[in-house]
Amino acid sequence: MRSKPGISLGTVQPRYPAHWEADVVLSDGGTAHLRPIRPDDADLLQSFYSRLSEESIYFRFFGPHPRLSDREITWFTNVDYVDRVAFIATIAAKMVAVVRYDRIAAGDQAEVAFLVEDAHQGRGMASVLLEHLRAAARERGIRTFIADVLPGNHRMTGVLRQAGYTAQSQFEDGVVRMTLDLSTTDTAQEVRLAREHRAEARSIARLLTPESVAVIGASREPGGIGQTVLRNLLAADFTGPVYPVHRHVRAVAGVRAYRSVSAIDGVVDLAVLAVPAEGVLELVEECAQKGVKGLVVVSSGFGETGPEGRARQDELVRIARAYGMRVVGPNCLGIANTDPAVRLNATLAATLPGRGRVGFFSQSGALGTALMQRVAQRGMGISTFVSAGNRADVSGNDLLQYWEEDPATDVILLYLESLGNPRKFARLARRISRGKPIVVVKSRGMPGGHAAPVLGLSDAALGSLFAQAGVIRVDDLTQLFDVAQLLAHQPLPAGPRVGVVGNSDALALLAVEACVGAGLDPVPPVNLGARAGAAEFGAALAGVLPEVDAAVVVYMPPIPGGSEEVAAELLRVARDSGKPVLATFQGELGMPSSLRVDGGEGSPGRGSIPSYPAAEEAVRALAHVVRYARWRAEPAGVVPHVGGVDVKAAGRIVAEALAGPGEAEHEAGREAGREDGQEGWREADAARLLACFGVDVWAAETVGSPEEAVGAAERLGWPVAIKSADPADVRRAGTVRLGLTEPAGLRRAFGDLAALLGPDARLAVQRMAPQPSVPVVVTAVQDRHAGGVVSFGLGEVTARLLGDRAYRIAPLTAEDAASQVRSVRAAPLLFGEYGYRPVDVEALEDLLVRIGLLADALPEVVRLELDPVLAGRDGVIVLGARAFVRPAEGLRPDAGPRRLG
Repeated sequence: MRSKPGISLGTVQPRYPAHWEADVVLSDGGTAHLRPIRPDDADLLQSFYSRLSEESIYFRFFGPHPRLSDREITWFTNVDYVDRVAFIATIAAKMVAVVRYDRIAAGDQAEVAFLVEDAHQGRGMASVLLEHLRAAARERGIRTFIADVLPGNHRMTGVLRQAGYTAQSQFEDGVVRMTLDLSTTDTAQEVRLAREHRAEARSIARLLTPESVAVIGASREPGGIGQTVLRNLLAADFTGPVYPVHRHVRAVAGVRAYRSVSAIDGVVDLAVLAVPAEGVLELVEECAQKGVKGLVVVSSGFGETGPEGRARQDELVRIARAYGMRVVGPNCLGIANTDPAVRLNATLAATLPGRGRVGFFSQSGALGTALMQRVAQRGMGISTFVSAGNRADVSGNDLLQYWEEDPATDVILLYLESLGNPRKFARLARRISRGKPIVVVKSRGMPGGHAAPVLGLSDAALGSLFAQAGVIRVDDLTQLFDVAQLLAHQPLPAGPRVGVVGNSDALALLAVEACVGAGLDPVPPVNLGARAGAAEFGAALAGVLPEVDAAVVVYMPPIPGGSEEVAAELLRVARDSGKPVLATFQGELGMPSSLRVDGGEGSPGRGSIPSYPAAEEAVRALAHVVRYARWRAEPAGVVPHVGGVDVKAAGRIVAEALAGPGEAEHEAGREAGREDGQEGWREADAARLLACFGVDVWAAETVGSPEEAVGAAERLGWPVAIKSADPADVRRAGTVRLGLTEPAGLRRAFGDLAALLGPDARLAVQRMAPQPSVPVVVTAVQDRHAGGVVSFGLGEVTARLLGDRAYRIAPLTAEDAASQVRSVRAAPLLFGEYGYRPVDVEALEDLLVRIGLLADALPEVVRLELDPVLAGRDGVIVLGARAFVRPAEGLRPDAGPRRLG
């Protein structure tokens, strides 16, 4: 693809767009740094060009071009970041690729050209550069890319055709001219997400399947961190070479030691750093020069210690990514992989569970050892384990991408202290949960040192995010493993019907009561009596299972003996039924050997029956799984296409508001619960904005006298209501007068309210709703990390006081909206319970979908309040609405081109 130098740029240096910089994961799992080109990149460009093959140069310039002239270097490195934009990719401080566009005349088209160093072709470099160039071009008003490509340049035509954008091509004068429409399409989005998925999964696979490991800081000191990791690697019988690194000793734990990483004569895939924090950065540079692919930093002394440590942590990540490495940690326990072909225990935990079907991610390094012990005590087994510590680089989202593809992992466990990108988490979890269950413990606080920001979401909103994505959220670690052992070894239940079979009447009744309390549907329990043996248990279970969706067996014999026979019979009947069976088997916890099906490597396989110390704990775990199975059985849902939506018109209204007076809406910020960051809020015309999404706001007129109030009522139509026009008074008792049918009553009501609110109060007249209704409140806010969040709740005083609200991440599918309406505790009032008339729930769901579309399409709308909304038998009426806007920079997480968070 050719482009030619033109005129000089002059002496004015354009502003460098730093927000375009990004770290990215390449298709092979390595990393690179992308940034706009700068004038001081001349030497980088010249060196890059010198390493190109003749073929690459020929395809770029359509002929031999052995060197770049000084004039060309100046032209290529000096751009205005508007009409002429170029991105470069760097690895190990070397430029390895460049992509650029040059606007054609003053239009919205631009010529585009690529050049990737031969040694880095085939790593997805061109495709990710194109994503970032396209995003910059859209920001600068470019709508179409045009590329002239030689017919033999199949690699480049493939990149352009496979980008997912609408592409056209024509052949003339020996050149293929390709035209790309840069509009966002579903195909382009799918391509971007698929590439992100493959790249991030491979980057984690490189960490978890190394062929060699170096332990840096492995001393002879007993109990030292480095030596502990080394001994655990050796004890696990890691299948590759292990290289201890220590400057002053010849051997550690009987293994030859090396003075430095660079002195190792073999390839090093993974390096574990266990040295004081002050020495880590130098070692990261050394590992980079050695070609190490990944780092596990167990050392503490980083972000958890304060600003100095946080700066050191940021530099650690910057250096590692610049050289193509991913980082686990710092301040972490380490990583493990029980695959017999790997046998990796690069952790501080001496107790490593056996082989299993559970992938486990923990952000807490301190808890990691205890967690591994708990898993091992239960006899569950794991596939892989990662402790992220401060989560400076590798995150739970990265592991989700890996485990989705990992055939050895059936269940995913997450212990989270933070969520770096909740919107991405929700997207990934929603997809992955359709095939593999995800069980989460989310702590309600976040320790210092995490690279992830503090979330603005309430715990209730976060819980709704998990539910929307099909994630099973549990309260503590005991429940995490209780649910995991059921999911890993038994099939999903088809419904909530539960049978209870036991030899203790009292324990069986406790199980039934627990079922009722958990929302399950128990059938009458079968009590076999204290002397029941294998035959009785087998017959009873076989008789119950056809009538239920799951069964809980309580086996607590008063006299020991016969348990092996009972266990064998339970396994046989459960296997033949294809339905989940849980047990309280002699009070044992986990996967008793007698209830196991051989899964190989000494681990329990599918069909093994999990045991719980108490029947209530078994029922609690089953209830979580029943809810998950119900969610998984529902349609995945798509965001519906609704009529009456004009996003462009809404965008113009937002732009008008942003260009208006700069008065900050401090009161609005306080009402929204935003103690900071409300600077620059401006109020927009909510009625006009909502109309662009097919939502009408009930007309109201502000009045200043009794006669104006009567005139407004005549225009709007009787009967009317009069109320304070100040949103701050909406929730105050006595600030509304309803059902006024004639002028005299309206005049008296005006006088009453004026006396109550003061002579300067603003009053509004509004026509009464034509039918009995239930007041509800709908709100949409922009969270900096989760994106648009839609909340819903009833407007009744009790519901407001109790915080009875449901939340969903925008945009909403029809299924999201339906579940949101039904998930508030006061939802029965909408369906005709307790003397209320049933309302038009479909209209309410349609309103939520439309508000979700608005929240997703317009990140500038930082808060939108619909209060009150009257839900009636024949539709919904929006009586009041307010909208506040601010610039959208930084408000679109998980949008745009791929980048590491």
